[in-house]
Amino acid sequence: MVDLKTMGQQARESSKILRNLNRETKDEVLIALADQIAASQDLILAANAKDVTLAQQNGLQPALLERLRLDESRLLGIADDVRKVAALKDPVGEIFDSQVLPNGLGVHKQRVPLGVLAVIYESRPNVTVDVASLALKSGNAVILRGGKETLHSNCALVQVIHQALETCGIPVTAVQFIDSSDRALVMELLQMNDAVDMLIPRGGAGLHRFCRENSRIPVITGGIGICHLFVDESADRSAALRIIQNAKVQRPTVCNALDTVLVHRAIAGEFIPALVDYLEEDGVQLKMDPKALQCAVGLTGADERVAPADPEDFDREWLSLVLGVCVVAGLDEAIAHIEAHSTGHSDGILTRDEEHAKRFIQLVDSAVVYVNASTRFTDGAQLGLGAEVAISTQRLHARGPMALEALTTYKWVIEGEGHIRPD
Repeated sequence: MVDLKTMGQQARESSKILRNLNRETKDEVLIALADQIAASQDLILAANAKDVTLAQQNGLQPALLERLRLDESRLLGIADDVRKVAALKDPVGEIFDSQVLPNGLGVHKQRVPLGVLAVIYESRPNVTVDVASLALKSGNAVILRGGKETLHSNCALVQVIHQALETCGIPVTAVQFIDSSDRALVMELLQMNDAVDMLIPRGGAGLHRFCRENSRIPVITGGIGICHLFVDESADRSAALRIIQNAKVQRPTVCNALDTVLVHRAIAGEFIPALVDYLEEDGVQLKMDPKALQCAVGLTGADERVAPADPEDFDREWLSLVLGVCVVAGLDEAIAHIEAHSTGHSDGILTRDEEHAKRFIQLVDSAVVYVNASTRFTDGAQLGLGAEVAISTQRLHARGPMALEALTTYKWVIEGEGHIRPD
């Protein structure tokens, strides 16, 4: 039986210990964790193989199956990310916005941990380690609830995390895992505002909506990406093709993969055929609006790989080798399309016109906005954060890849010399 009330109490007590650890101790735990992951490959990969087999038998979607699967390379990458987190500056205790008031009072803000985090996630066992490492470095305790399809993998990873904590004399209750797929436990967790300070759901739109509607805990949502690239009239077309290929093909099942290409109508007649040819070897299926389809008529192989887009296709996160293509009249229409269809995750412009780039940055209200680069860089590790807990598409508290600093808050510190407030 899972006793969430006790888990919450233990997490709260552990958070009191974690918030007072110095950087050296926290980094020691993380290095021990990275080493333990590398030393426990056989255990972790065997557990993951069980999950993959069960997922295949249960007909798990290919995109989720790809996220679930671990191999030696991915596992070593996870361990390397933990070491990168250990190498990062510790945000806890950082003093900022210091000033001396006219009355002589010294005032500053000081970063402190949030306290206890709860993270609900699906299909991605790497999240277990990413969240644990960032929580520990930022002085937070965490309660994890992974998807049923990752149960064996997560249990093995949490066992490794606990071994690292024990080695360094840190309570294992600093990182706890709900090892049950009972959905009633999720609802119970959402009511634990007395024990949990922030809830982060990582999964589909249904999970996010359920958490927002039922949680008594502040919720950070994001990670659903309908990502766009607009190919402007002035774009370097050769570079644009490479960027689009990277954004779509490198890892199509992740939230920062490209979903829709918008093409300026002035270059559509030349660029769209080039795009169809360029993506042929990658096996990308292209869903085109009527104007884009006109540009693809008669192309070799287009009959098999090009199809009309349904109205809802531009509101779809593909998570596969499918790409929407739409012709727009120019920059303003591209921005309007993004405003109508984007989830506010990652959107970009490919252009050599500086004014168009500035206007795009100003008007596109996404968590991450790109100029002449692949959307695949919306990633904590790629942006120098070591790892990420989530990618927030909200405006409050944190936005974009959330790492160490986003897992802290601050307190005001006021220092006086016998100061009293006058009438």
